Amino acid sequence: MRFNLIGPFEIVTDDGRTHRPGTPKVCQTLALLLTRPGEIVTADALIQELWGEKPPRSAVTTLQTYIYHARRMFTNESLAPAGRTLIVTRPPGYSIQADDSEIDIRIFERLVSQARLELAEGDAPTALRTVREALDLWRGPALSNFPAGDLLSGHVVHLEELRIRAFEIRIACEEQLGWHRESIPELRKLINDYPLNEWFHSQLIGALGAAGRRAEALQAYQNVRRLLADELGLEPSLELKQLQARLLSPVPQPARSVRPPSPQGEVRRERVTARAAS
Repeated sequence: MRFNLIGPFEIVTDDGRTHRPGTPKVCQTLALLLTRPGEIVTADALIQELWGEKPPRSAVTTLQTYIYHARRMFTNESLAPAGRTLIVTRPPGYSIQADDSEIDIRIFERLVSQARLELAEGDAPTALRTVREALDLWRGPALSNFPAGDLLSGHVVHLEELRIRAFEIRIACEEQLGWHRESIPELRKLINDYPLNEWFHSQLIGALGAAGRRAEALQAYQNVRRLLADELGLEPSLELKQLQARLLSPVPQPARSVRPPSPQGEVRRERVTARAAS
């Protein structure tokens, strides 16, 4: 069977049937358990997810009811093979007995890590196939068919950050393969979706320059310069300024080696994101 959390929460049976639980609180309970398969999720953590800082007096009993309904759903809908127990009570909470290979978020995390390693080893074609497989798991915003509490919201943020990392790996692979023109439409879309991600801007500028579209590349630099100044009061990064200088220079420049952002670049991106949110 398969548990899909990247998009609307759904359960896919071994015979291909898809079931979406109709009770949001049951979805929340199962989703939080599935973020930690095989581990004990305490009742306190589940209560915090379901009700935040102001749980009702009946929270423990109501949680037990949601667990009961989840177990009965697996049986009544024949979602799990006969004899398989998915949710077990383990003081001080509960655990779901599912393999990482049955949960799309775990598969996504593994594939992104694998693609990062393959790219670091210089195998761009294999890394590109791997990261495309990872991104194909996205059917929409994670857990989009019910409101997430504090704990699940944190996990959704983690998944979104990892998705950005996957996009960065895909672009780096395409650049290493020399697919400059092919990457331009995708980079424009990513910039529209993530306008404050300077790395995406730098890759678009570089791809336009490599494709012989120098005027468009310089215009793209001016666009990001104005965006950073207007929104955050920041100057473009050193990498962006160096890109502009190379575009303005008549001296041929050596081919660039494209990698996803360095740890220093990640720190700048986090600072930019933090300033945008403030």
